[in-house]
Amino acid sequence: MKLSKRISQIKPSPTLAITAKANALRAEGRDIIGFGAGEPDFDTPESIKRAAIKAIEAGFTKYTPVGGTDDLKDAIISKLQRDHGLIYKRPEVAVSCGAKHTLYNLAQVLFEEGDEVLIPAPYWVSYVDIITLTGAKPVIIETNVADGFKLQPEQLLKAINERTRAIIINSPSNPTGINYGRAELESLAVILAEREILVISDDIYEKIIYDGGKFYSMAALNPALKKNFILVNGVSKAYAMTGWRIGYAAGPEEIIAALIKLQSQSTSNPTSIAQKAAVEALNGPQESVTAMTQEFEKRRNAVVALLNAIPGVTCIMPDGAFYVFPDVSSFYGRNYETKVIANSSDMTAFLLENANVAVVPGIEFGHDNHIRLSYATAMNHIEEGLRRIKQALLKLA
Repeated sequence: MKLSKRISQIKPSPTLAITAKANALRAEGRDIIGFGAGEPDFDTPESIKRAAIKAIEAGFTKYTPVGGTDDLKDAIISKLQRDHGLIYKRPEVAVSCGAKHTLYNLAQVLFEEGDEVLIPAPYWVSYVDIITLTGAKPVIIETNVADGFKLQPEQLLKAINERTRAIIINSPSNPTGINYGRAELESLAVILAEREILVISDDIYEKIIYDGGKFYSMAALNPALKKNFILVNGVSKAYAMTGWRIGYAAGPEEIIAALIKLQSQSTSNPTSIAQKAAVEALNGPQESVTAMTQEFEKRRNAVVALLNAIPGVTCIMPDGAFYVFPDVSSFYGRNYETKVIANSSDMTAFLLENANVAVVPGIEFGHDNHIRLSYATAMNHIEEGLRRIKQALLKLA
């Protein structure tokens, strides 16, 4: 059977693939500790679940407007004004089936062959494939640990040319957990506003920030940028609602209208019940977000300390999200039995086979010297998993 050329240009999501493999091994009886999934291990808060049940009991189970219900759009508008001082109207907001779906829709309506989209690395695994499917070219800008994995203004200036259409900024970041500060975003915003480059701001981890840090929206810092700014967010991470599949975009009305038009010919509306739950998430009590973030911070402190205690491993302290991105390249070239660890994919396979620990190779995020671990799992799993990793690494000759 002949498949389309476009599908051959992308690969399955590696994070989902690692999680699926770990689950399959567990089903075979293997004691696997999974650090792969980017999914809070907390339950969805009770008030949100009750809102969904109430919607079912009220018969709110039919089609809704393609781009989301008015009450959810209003909740999003209120949230953006309350948190960031950003003012949007209903026609400037669209709701989709998760933030990933939102990003996919945006790419399809914005980019085409000949366009270039800037992506700082390390990057979330799906950005490159989402852009590639449009025919546009993902342009990777390498950041480094010395700069805290943050894009520098001079790097941005060097990467821009006449084909540059947009940039994707993700802060706090998956996979590094870095969060851009106010001055850092302001310096990038000036460059982007002057050149009228579209900014897609992936804010999905904005609520999960540690050490008293603060999230800043680039559009709020530089109003001149807003006409070319598209904010992407959702309820999956902050409210432990990954399976509910609600994401949203806020931006120029023309772009939002195009996104909704595309969605009308693909998924139609997001799930009606999940939309009612999302209204409660955004409008209701926020104590669960605070409690979850405090627990994540404790886990972050533990996992970073345990990683840096392994000879040959170095790991920076994340500012937010729930990932660590340790450098394990000092082990490359070492042997285990008849195999040589040459890269992050080999390291991932080695840890799964010999430590019963599932991690994600850094090459999937654009940095082969690293692996990614999600600490969205219980503390006892973190401690046991890191013990296994240390034990396995020390066996490498």
